[in-house]
Amino acid sequence: MGRFVFPISVAAVAVLVFAAPSAAADAIGDDNLGVPSRTAFSFRSVVPGVEWGTANEYESRTGLSLVKLYMVDYALHHGDRSAEDLVLAERMIRYSDDSAADAMGAKYPQAIDAIAAEYHLTGTKSGAAWGMSYTSTADVASFLAAKQRTEPSSPIFDWMAAAGDQAADGTSQDWGTARLPGVLGSKWGWSDSEPLEVASASFGNGFAVAAHTRGTPQDQTADLEAVVPRLLQELVARVFR
Repeated sequence: MGRFVFPISVAAVAVLVFAAPSAAADAIGDDNLGVPSRTAFSFRSVVPGVEWGTANEYESRTGLSLVKLYMVDYALHHGDRSAEDLVLAERMIRYSDDSAADAMGAKYPQAIDAIAAEYHLTGTKSGAAWGMSYTSTADVASFLAAKQRTEPSSPIFDWMAAAGDQAADGTSQDWGTARLPGVLGSKWGWSDSEPLEVASASFGNGFAVAAHTRGTPQDQTADLEAVVPRLLQELVARVFR
């Protein structure tokens, strides 16, 4: 599967957004933007208020391995910053290592709820174990955009940019938001048993995106291929209205 190609370049759209943020400040989300309800999708700019997503973007869904982003951020800022923590954190982001997440979760069981409170992530809640936690695509994208505004040098972004082609369990890491134009780094998540669920989150210069699909990696990539041209079209229309 190749990267999506659109007639409107992401660079041009970025210029429009940053040149006239007030014109694009209201969210686009009055319908599901033509994608099946199995997929939730969110876009957040580093410019506050420039955001949009599918109508179900605030729905709390299984967090899968995207909640590792929250766990790692907690460890980096509120943990003991031991050498062990840094090794675990890198493996959690680059390779989605569940054993590393188990160790981090045992050490900092409060991490997910603490980051949810810190970043006002209303659809995020921890479970009995990190793998039973919930979040929304709106929360994930908002978190990553906020990190870009307040801490662009966070190692989280370095590790996302250097993600392995395969996860620790051998799963290919190459679908969904990672295939959008302008993406610099990504994090993925997936279920290990039925029903199949997948998630992805990515960042680029000045933006963050997140998606969750009740289906396969191929389903998510196909759904995003359908939604992004519509989003670009609506953004341009709002900038020039």
